[in-house]
Amino acid sequence: MKKFLVIQTAFIGDVILATAVPEHLHRRFPNAQIDIMLRAGNEGLFNDHPFIRKVFVWNKKSSKYRNLLQLIQTIRAEHYDGVINLQRHTASALVTVFSGAKKTSGFNSSALSIFFSHRFKHILGKRSDFHFSHEVDRCLELTIPWLPLEKGRPALYPSANDFSAISSYTAKPFLTISPSSVWFTKQTPADVWRQLIVACADKQIYLLGGPIDVELCDSLARDFGHVQVLAGKLTLLQSAALMKQAAMNYTNDSAPLHLCSAVNAPVIAVFCSTIPEFGFGPLSDQAKVVQSRLELPCKPCGNHGRTACPKGHFDCGKILLTDLISAPE
Repeated sequence: MKKFLVIQTAFIGDVILATAVPEHLHRRFPNAQIDIMLRAGNEGLFNDHPFIRKVFVWNKKSSKYRNLLQLIQTIRAEHYDGVINLQRHTASALVTVFSGAKKTSGFNSSALSIFFSHRFKHILGKRSDFHFSHEVDRCLELTIPWLPLEKGRPALYPSANDFSAISSYTAKPFLTISPSSVWFTKQTPADVWRQLIVACADKQIYLLGGPIDVELCDSLARDFGHVQVLAGKLTLLQSAALMKQAAMNYTNDSAPLHLCSAVNAPVIAVFCSTIPEFGFGPLSDQAKVVQSRLELPCKPCGNHGRTACPKGHFDCGKILLTDLISAPE
């Protein structure tokens, strides 16, 4: 029986995309033991997961390096056949190098990658040799030491309890909007969301997000009787369960977009300062990307979001309502 550890200690969106790797391993090795290592706060994504055996949680905020050392000792005792490191920072590299695994795989831009058994390039955009362009494809490439390379998708598994928890919200057709982002230049302006809310006055709308998004959601919901704020009230898997049953989900280039991909929920994703060509676009069967129609030589202004528009105009946030309300083709 083969035994694998997948490491992704980045933020929620990256962890969701990383689930494509255990999916691929499980398809080819259905009896394999597959474990995953995450940063604290993301472990709820794997509650009641059907084939993830163990979730190792690294608490970065409390005794960070002592916890890391304890994790390395625990992981080393597991005697893995393979460790697949999807993160590129020193801490995850240390776990990989000292895991004692028979084979280790990671990106060549990772710290300490010289000590990995197998190294692969991490290139934003299309790879000319494999013609792959999504972050999921880049992650799956790290499985080559064990498996043939294939296309794949992320996957999450909301439980029956998760669906039961959101059942009272699904009695009639509804939309969801996840209006927030950690980065200002990835966040669709509130006025655009308000236009959408007004245009969909005949539909129930739920505003999703975490506890830190409640203030924004409350401000958007004010004066609209057909809008309800669920930000901070649902777990990640409950949010995914709700999105799966929505008539449409509206997101930024952020984690809720990847929640939709992981449960094949319909999605319209707004990309402001970033572009889908970086490889973080939607993977749902019913999906659409919306961007400003303005010719913007400054877009993209970087691989990630920014705290403010470098040019001061934020024209990439000028989104047409007609583009938002038109359905995916």
